[in-house]
Amino acid sequence: MDVTKYCPEKIVTAEEAVSRIKGGSRVFIGTGCGEPQHLIRAMVNDRSLQDIMIYQMLSSTLVNYVDDESFLRRFSLKLFFISKAMRKAAFEGKIDYIPTYLSQIPRLFENGRIGLDVALIQVSPPDRFGYCSLGVSVDITRSGMRNADMVIAQINSKMPKTWGDSFVHVDEIDHMILHEEPLVEVMTEFDTRANEVTRRIGMYVAQLVEDGATIQVGFGYLPNIILQYLDKKKDLGVHTQLVTDGLLPLLEKKVITNKKKTLIPGRVVASLCMGSERIYRYVDNNPVFYFRSSEYVNDPAVIARNDNLISISSALEVDLTGQVCSDSMGNHFYSGIGDQVDYLRGSAMSKGGFSIIALPSTAQNGQISRIVPVMSEGAGVATTRGDVRFVVTEYGIAELAGKSIYQRVMELAQIAHPKFREELIEQAKKRRYIFSDQLPPSKDDLIFLEGYKTSLVLKNKKSIEFRPLFPSDEFAYRNFFYSLREETIYYRFFYKMRLFSHEVVQKQWASVDYRKNMSIIGLTQYRGHKEIMAIGSYAQADDDLAEVAFVVREDFQKLGIASYLLKVLEGIAKENKYKGFCATVLRENAGMVHVFKKRYPGAKIISGGTEFEILMKFDKEKKSDG
Repeated sequence: MDVTKYCPEKIVTAEEAVSRIKGGSRVFIGTGCGEPQHLIRAMVNDRSLQDIMIYQMLSSTLVNYVDDESFLRRFSLKLFFISKAMRKAAFEGKIDYIPTYLSQIPRLFENGRIGLDVALIQVSPPDRFGYCSLGVSVDITRSGMRNADMVIAQINSKMPKTWGDSFVHVDEIDHMILHEEPLVEVMTEFDTRANEVTRRIGMYVAQLVEDGATIQVGFGYLPNIILQYLDKKKDLGVHTQLVTDGLLPLLEKKVITNKKKTLIPGRVVASLCMGSERIYRYVDNNPVFYFRSSEYVNDPAVIARNDNLISISSALEVDLTGQVCSDSMGNHFYSGIGDQVDYLRGSAMSKGGFSIIALPSTAQNGQISRIVPVMSEGAGVATTRGDVRFVVTEYGIAELAGKSIYQRVMELAQIAHPKFREELIEQAKKRRYIFSDQLPPSKDDLIFLEGYKTSLVLKNKKSIEFRPLFPSDEFAYRNFFYSLREETIYYRFFYKMRLFSHEVVQKQWASVDYRKNMSIIGLTQYRGHKEIMAIGSYAQADDDLAEVAFVVREDFQKLGIASYLLKVLEGIAKENKYKGFCATVLRENAGMVHVFKKRYPGAKIISGGTEFEILMKFDKEKKSDG
């Protein structure tokens, strides 16, 4: 459509358009990279405009003016999210932050809680039917436009045309300004800023994301850099507020296919696009992308319609009870609530879905811990302790859902930076969160334990995961013990042990160092969570010999699990300079004797009345994997 012929009366200059804004008006501006830069400049340069209140989700162009006192006297900025460029202004009190869930912002416009007189938007040129596209900024822009008394649109041929609910007819626009200019670009430094901390966080997140999952990626550098560590996954889907350059490699490699999505399969559902010119050209007229407004994309009920929805977002700090702060550093507002809570709750309602909060363990060059006993003074808690499933740092994964404060403390202390773990445990004791005799997690960096994680598909087709036992496993270990029959317990401990108390566990942990003393557990999936079904351990007997023992739950016996654990433990023992195992086995425990003799045919068996002492030397030529 040629608007110069269809509606010539609507075509004006930017200066003419903004001159029609009255003093005291409430002006909405389109979001982030979709903002109409030319219109913003014209509005700021019109000295007749006074006492203007501006509402915007993410602001870029106005950064150039917030240090100008004359600008601040004429304009008041109300932002729903504080971009990196605006943080200094926020810290200095030059802007006003509106904390609210992203899914609910359109409702504030619609019910008049936030009244709007003018909307400044940017759109693509109209097609032959007169429809322009909001392009990379559908989010709250559609609602802002529809609820404003006057709509002023910059028509820019550089704006991509996006599919979905992004279309605006020229009849809905009061004034049009034909002006071409490059969109705002947010240059991400995914490769150059990647470091050991983010690599390890990405590795742990990748362990949680299974093939076929639908992912959401939150605002910020870390969630997007994590994407590159998902490049070995298959058939991922995307339902997210924000599309960035971080998704491009996964789209181009066909890691993201959207084939397994249960809501709008085959398409990336999004609301906003921010990045480089490359991503703008990729989404341009690309039917793979389906853009909808924030009240749809971020509605927890809509999010939950995606099975296996995994939300990946970041945080500034997490306290030992699981509360998350993501929008402020103490009393300083840093970012915004944004879409985090919407997606945490939507993923919790999703069949097979869950949330991940990812953050480095420290800040300020390692001087302070991001895992804290209590939130910093003034820190906001948008994400409650009941909302989070997983917290990930470069030191591991903490699972919080359904766990007590005691368990949460141990999970989170375990993934804190090693130099802060002991102090975190001491602070938790002072707050009566944990037992007064609780041992702190190891001060060592246990990243090497990742090499001890394995899996095995049994004869009955069940899959078992094996990994080292951690202090945070105390309750699962306890449940495992009490699930065993009396006979099985007798075979392991040589007496009818009836209690497996906290004190008993603490005595065991006192000697565990993951080198000279090691325990490996087997985990099976049960009703949406994992439970222990086997444990194998060795402990130092002398300089070159370790005593080994196993317990396998009765419903998993005779499936080769003890033999597998023996093989795994041998490999670890060899790394730690042991030359053999020894074991004490009750005479009637023929099954365990058979396991040892099968792997070590030359084992020396010494009869001792009711029990056997078995000495097993490692074959120097035999590889630990058997």
